[in-house]
Amino acid sequence: MTRRVAAGLGLVGSAATAVMGFWPSQLVLEVSPVGAGRPALCARMRAGEEVVLSFTHSVNRRPVYDTIRVASDRLTVVRSRFDAFGAGMPEASTNEGTLRVEADGWLEWTIHREMAEVVIRVGWVAQHTLHLKGREVALTDLALPGTALALRPRAYSWFDLWKGRCVR
Repeated sequence: MTRRVAAGLGLVGSAATAVMGFWPSQLVLEVSPVGAGRPALCARMRAGEEVVLSFTHSVNRRPVYDTIRVASDRLTVVRSRFDAFGAGMPEASTNEGTLRVEADGWLEWTIHREMAEVVIRVGWVAQHTLHLKGREVALTDLALPGTALALRPRAYSWFDLWKGRCVR
């Protein structure tokens, strides 16, 4: 191989590496105000990884834990755990999901509802908290109460991650 061909192949490889650095290929869970451009939070995820959204129910003032699975193009609400019935909470198994009493006395509503995004209006007293990557993030730390936040799976590039546009 001549030096010229070897140098050309080296440039092609370098260009391909540079392009791949800007190609959005890394799965991220993004939390953004609805209608706003800049994310309030994003976390690098693996397909199938789960996060938990906890909050205090608005009527019965009891805790609720919603488990959400992240995929490349959707979120799946997997289950809700709660210890008391309240307005809007399931009371029996249906075609949509299964309700059962766990050994610890908590109720578990198992569903598999796929969604492009999950929108949460940050509550005044609900104490919405996102549990992910071993951390707890209060949604009131990301936005004022009353703000609608959207959780969405997104693809980021290595460059976005390197520039610190996403927490790890």
